[in-house]
Amino acid sequence: MASSSSSGLTFKLHPLVIVNISDHYTRVKSQSLPPHAADASSLPPAPPPRVFGCVIGVQRGRTVEIFNSFELLYDPSTHSLDRAFLEKKQELYKKVFPNFYILGWYSTGSDAQESDMVIHKALMDINESPVYVLLNPSINPAQKDLPITIYESELHVIDGIPQLIFVRSSYTIETVEAERISVDHVAHLKPSDGGSAATQLAAHLTGIHSAIKMLNSRIRVLHHYLLAMQKGDIPCENSLLRQVSSLLRRLPAIESEKFQDDFLMDYNDTLLITYLAMFTNCTSTMNELVDKFNTAYDRHSRRGGRTAFI
Repeated sequence: MASSSSSGLTFKLHPLVIVNISDHYTRVKSQSLPPHAADASSLPPAPPPRVFGCVIGVQRGRTVEIFNSFELLYDPSTHSLDRAFLEKKQELYKKVFPNFYILGWYSTGSDAQESDMVIHKALMDINESPVYVLLNPSINPAQKDLPITIYESELHVIDGIPQLIFVRSSYTIETVEAERISVDHVAHLKPSDGGSAATQLAAHLTGIHSAIKMLNSRIRVLHHYLLAMQKGDIPCENSLLRQVSSLLRRLPAIESEKFQDDFLMDYNDTLLITYLAMFTNCTSTMNELVDKFNTAYDRHSRRGGRTAFI
């Protein structure tokens, strides 16, 4: 397998594709587990299952953007996909996403296998240059990069014989607003072990701290770049200066009198709502205490022949 691709294509991968592949693998793996733990301990460890599907998106010039994916049926005995099922899914997705086309396929594993080329060639009648998205489901805590690899196919002459091989391609993660909200929601879901509220708060604050730290580092890079431009160390770029000026104009004018008035008004409203909530809570607690006192006094009065006066 070659080290990198020479096609010059730019790949943009959306998080929804990664989530879909991960969900597909998790469901298949959970369904393949033995029903009882005792049975699992007596059997040798089974190899991790592999899942297969198609990736869809758009290609604009030399930029390939992968938006979504769907699952496929795979026959391990023949190393082939269910073509009728593929065509049916393609027709259904065309009705919902008329601008999306099948760009390639996906699977799971630590590396591309020789049998994967059979599936890859089978999809060339749909897309003459399909891409292969491979997710590595094994957990490596020391790994910082995403366990996703995108392969292209290139024709190389090996030992005088032309062969089609997989080559790695670089990619970037592209997100839209809805995906950012969804990924953030999934990242902050309560763990299955029933973590405490303090743990959830710590995780939330850690995420905010990481985001602020990343923002600070990017602002520093931009600041150093502008200083170097001002000193004449690098040429002046008017387009970049216009973007920086537009960005600065979006920041709120926190020193203005109107901002101070609006801030103090919101601050006072927040304090008032907090005070009312505390007052209501205290009143409710006092009412409960009075009810308990009346109940106890009534019981004492029935025994002593007296009546309650509260």
